[in-house]
Amino acid sequence: MGSGVYLCAMFNKIRVRFAPSPTGGLHLGGVRTVLFNYLFAKKQGGDFIVRIEDTDQTRFVEGAEEYIFKCLEWCGLVPDESVVHGGEHAPYRQSERKQLYRQYAEQLVKDGHAYYAFDTTEELEAMRERLKTAGSNSLQYDHHVRMQMNNSLRLLPEETQVLLDKGTPYVIRIKVPANEFVSFTDMIRGDIEFDTNNVDDKVLLKADGMPTYHLAVVVDDHLMKISHAFRGEEWLPSAPVHILLWKHLFGLDNMPQWAHLPLILKPDGNGKLSKRDGDRLGFPVYAMDWTDPKTNELTKGFKEIGFLPEAFINLLAVLGWNDGSEQEIFSLEELVEKFSIDRVHKGGAKFDFEKAKWFNQEWIKKLPVSSFQFTVKEHFAANGITIQDDTYFVKVLELVKDRCSLLNDFFTQASFFFKAPANIDIDSIKPKWDEKKQLFFAELVRAYKLMPVWEHTELEKELKEIAAANQLKPGELMLPFRIMLVGGKFGPGVFDIAGMIGREETIQRIEHTLSIIG
Repeated sequence: MGSGVYLCAMFNKIRVRFAPSPTGGLHLGGVRTVLFNYLFAKKQGGDFIVRIEDTDQTRFVEGAEEYIFKCLEWCGLVPDESVVHGGEHAPYRQSERKQLYRQYAEQLVKDGHAYYAFDTTEELEAMRERLKTAGSNSLQYDHHVRMQMNNSLRLLPEETQVLLDKGTPYVIRIKVPANEFVSFTDMIRGDIEFDTNNVDDKVLLKADGMPTYHLAVVVDDHLMKISHAFRGEEWLPSAPVHILLWKHLFGLDNMPQWAHLPLILKPDGNGKLSKRDGDRLGFPVYAMDWTDPKTNELTKGFKEIGFLPEAFINLLAVLGWNDGSEQEIFSLEELVEKFSIDRVHKGGAKFDFEKAKWFNQEWIKKLPVSSFQFTVKEHFAANGITIQDDTYFVKVLELVKDRCSLLNDFFTQASFFFKAPANIDIDSIKPKWDEKKQLFFAELVRAYKLMPVWEHTELEKELKEIAAANQLKPGELMLPFRIMLVGGKFGPGVFDIAGMIGREETIQRIEHTLSIIG
């Protein structure tokens, strides 16, 4: 499919949706799904909808819905319609649409495309045991076993009615036809075909009256006029059931165009990236910190370890997509302009945390420090340093920003501008330390006390003149001088540091080190 023309005749506007379940933290794969939906819609002048799919009440987690919207807000991917933002197709929470779904499930039964199933848990388990004993490769409820089970296909109509009148618990299952092929054209993968003999009779309406994902997603996509549905490739096995539901309920001409996105893979490429992989390898897989309310377990997020939202969005965009050029750094506006679903890859994309940090470093360099100084300031406060002078703070951040891969690195790289280092790496000074250097720094202190102008070029000039007079090379003095001021072997230009922290603080730090090294 060529880029540019995506609108089908039956839709007068591009409308896409992200439909998360409120069950926990938002995985970076989920954010990428949001991003691709958002970019596609915005490029086409369409709408981006967020619909909460909370039909499985057993998996509902308190606070997860609010967390999802906070993540999207941080990423700058704001929905046009949602539980929070409203819209003409409300409600946007499936649990509040419960009564809508039953009529469609009942219609399917009436039309012969679905049936009531009264099987108990014990009966279902016995069925699986029978299949296992018979050596079957499949243990599913399908056309092979349905006529042996406790359902309205096997029972007489009056027997079914008696069970319904008595209030016997039941589910409604789709009746998948045998010996047919179901096909569709995926926007990424092309033509895909399924043999219905391999598809089971999925539950559409559960015993508690709640729809399953399969029924709800089709009904809601229809009622919300969704034109395109992008979702992870793990949903491909469910496609034949959804296609049959579209065919029976609304007609295939009204079905959205589908695209099944490639997986984000583990760094070694061996399988889908999971939270467990992040824990094992020491990097986050969630957009933001998530605390499980049941276990109180904290899972770290990209935001809290110091990622910029611009970098997070950028790195996700190029995990499975490129614009055909060598460009790697994209703003959200550039992504909207350049995004095309045609250039999304079919294969999975390996996640590389070092590459992710590179994106963040590039964005730290690219953005003015004013865009992230508040976040960094909060991190300093959390580590015991309260910033009093914002002008000075911005100067410091500008001085060290090229050395930072994460926003949290600013504290390590710049805390000594505000507070003398608690520890001095004496062990790195001692091997080449001697009396001559001890005397040199004592003389440097005296000279620095008398300098009329405290400015980095003058400070460097003074040190070099004293070094020459004492027959010392400036190069062998720079490391100990740096460690005296910073505490270790890092930081920007040493004379820039001295110029920034001032005369009194510089002299105090030199004298402190001389007192402990001698």
